Amino acid sequence: MNPMREALRQRITSGQTFWMAGAQDALSALLVDQSDFDGIFTTGFGISASLLGQPDMEVYTLTENVAAVNRIANVVHKPIFADADTGYGNAINVARTVREFEKAGVAAISIEDQLSPKRCPAAAAVMPVVSLQEGVARIKAAVDARVDPNFLIVARTDVLDPNEAIDRAGHYAQAGADLIQPISRTFKDYAGLLQLREASGRRLSLQLMQGLWMSQLSRSQIEAVAAFATYPIVTLMSTVHALQANLHALAQRRNGSVDDLPSAQATMAQFKDIIGWQALEERQAYYENLA
Repeated sequence: MNPMREALRQRITSGQTFWMAGAQDALSALLVDQSDFDGIFTTGFGISASLLGQPDMEVYTLTENVAAVNRIANVVHKPIFADADTGYGNAINVARTVREFEKAGVAAISIEDQLSPKRCPAAAAVMPVVSLQEGVARIKAAVDARVDPNFLIVARTDVLDPNEAIDRAGHYAQAGADLIQPISRTFKDYAGLLQLREASGRRLSLQLMQGLWMSQLSRSQIEAVAAFATYPIVTLMSTVHALQANLHALAQRRNGSVDDLPSAQATMAQFKDIIGWQALEERQAYYENLA
């Protein structure tokens, strides 16, 4: 068994909340790892944008997602919660998805009940979902496929009707889901989250994004219902905003100066420290001097 997964399960079982920030590539994950957050969420929305420059509509494949997550796992030390979208097909595909992410070293994955290919509910107008029977089959297949019993399965339901979401959450919990993840558009207030938590018998996984009603929740409210609390796309949106502002300023300036840009830059020394430059140089020197 994986000690990191075991520690994570023990932590959320004890009632604590695990706070994460999203990452879309190895560099953003490294920055989250070096921050005060508890872990890293690999956002499908961000991976699709970073890897392909395309919307989160499941254009990228399972193997592309796992490859991105594997690169992240190679450079971070904190637990990873991976966005596994719909599981990339039927229950048999979901089983393979679980095995691939587990081998990559992640501690938890989310499986959603949208039709494949999915559409991100934060941006899409319509999100067709599978039948309850197929949704349950996905979760049961995910639970049965894991090798490490501490590998966490988060069942996400994208249905918009609160009563249906609560009903589905109960069935997903019975199928073995460890946590339940609603989308923000389903419930309109904190009372709905309390009802979902109580009815399902599972703690929640919440995605906290700018401009949505959950952004008004206090820390105590979130921690009362959620085992996972994640800011999934803050690193992505912060990067986009900073790059747009600085590129615009430089394009207008068109001279030799790269100082005093709208968004401050890290120095070369700071970046080398972040990226582990000195440690790699020392390792290279060690092997070069063995002879």
